[in-house]
Amino acid sequence: MATQPKLTRKIVYWLLAAAALALLAWAAMREPVQLASTAPVTRGPLEVTFQEEGKTRLKDRYVVTAPVAGTLRRITLQPGDAVRAGQVLAQIDPATTTLLDARTRSQAQADVRGADAQLAAVRQRISAAQAAERLAQTELRRAQTLQAAGAVALEQLDQARARADSTRAELAAARADEQAATERANAARALLIDEGRAGSGKLLTVTAPVAGRVLKRPVESATPVPIGQVLMEIGDATALEIEAEVLSTDAVRLSPGMPARVLRWGGEGVLAARIARVEPGGYTKVSALGVEEQRTRVILDFTTPREQWSALGDAYRVEVEFIVQQASDVLQVPGSALFRAGDGWAVYRLEGGKARRTPVQIGLRSATAAQVLEGLEAGQTVIVQPDDRIVDGTRIQGSG
Repeated sequence: MATQPKLTRKIVYWLLAAAALALLAWAAMREPVQLASTAPVTRGPLEVTFQEEGKTRLKDRYVVTAPVAGTLRRITLQPGDAVRAGQVLAQIDPATTTLLDARTRSQAQADVRGADAQLAAVRQRISAAQAAERLAQTELRRAQTLQAAGAVALEQLDQARARADSTRAELAAARADEQAATERANAARALLIDEGRAGSGKLLTVTAPVAGRVLKRPVESATPVPIGQVLMEIGDATALEIEAEVLSTDAVRLSPGMPARVLRWGGEGVLAARIARVEPGGYTKVSALGVEEQRTRVILDFTTPREQWSALGDAYRVEVEFIVQQASDVLQVPGSALFRAGDGWAVYRLEGGKARRTPVQIGLRSATAAQVLEGLEAGQTVIVQPDDRIVDGTRIQGSG
């Protein structure tokens, strides 16, 4: 009778051992679980952008030179000082020998004719700019009416607004050039008018062609100066634009009116800008790594109010983010979820704890995300950065 419990215990032990062996065999034959990062398929805005370094510059810079050779009197103006249009910047005691020289007189007469021709050309430019500005304003009003009625896209309204801003700026620049050309013509005439007064103590005054601020003053103390000597540079420090050197392969995707952002400019927040023009000519530039690159200059205007970037000055460094394409509500996945599948693209979709290879058709693609046109739905989950251990049907333990 005592042997019966012993037999029962042995049977139990053998059964437990057999169950353990069966469990181990099942675990060995079972497909292993792969750990993988996952992300949801979402809807939202998407932008295609790229960044380049740029710098600010004055829209209009005027170089003031000595109209005659002579002795320059000390200049009291300092860089940063404000000047009015027509304000006296410098005074020169003309050299008698130069004023009586026939060649100089002939050159002065040619300068007068050239200045008059330039003034006439600028006035023609003003007429053309006025016509363009009127047309742009008419198109803007039409676009505003059509957009309010839902007949045109917001992008077309933005383009019309950009054209209106551009033509307005061109008209203002042409009028400033007219004032500068008038001052140059007057200065050229002054040389002939004052010729007979040389040596009589009559000073020749050099005046500001436009209102602005003194930017540079190469000459300060009283000193003899030749004709054409640069006395100072002046400009409107509040009228700034941005110059960015862009790779030619990126520049072909840009056009006037396209929006951009100004990043890391030293102040708070992000500034808005718009492309004013893309220069048609390129040039070769050697990068910091010694690689030759073809680049071209892109000029942008600030669209953020001046009060928010008033601390910026001439030749300040900025970072520009160009917005090449944008959409407000698109289906998208992280770009790292995509992998090549023949001539197309595919992702691994997580379904029932397993990876399912899913071909997709993509549209816009940014640095971090891609638009999905076909193959997925919002709310589904995809595997991010799948490695070669994951194939269709692999069991996945996701972490998002």
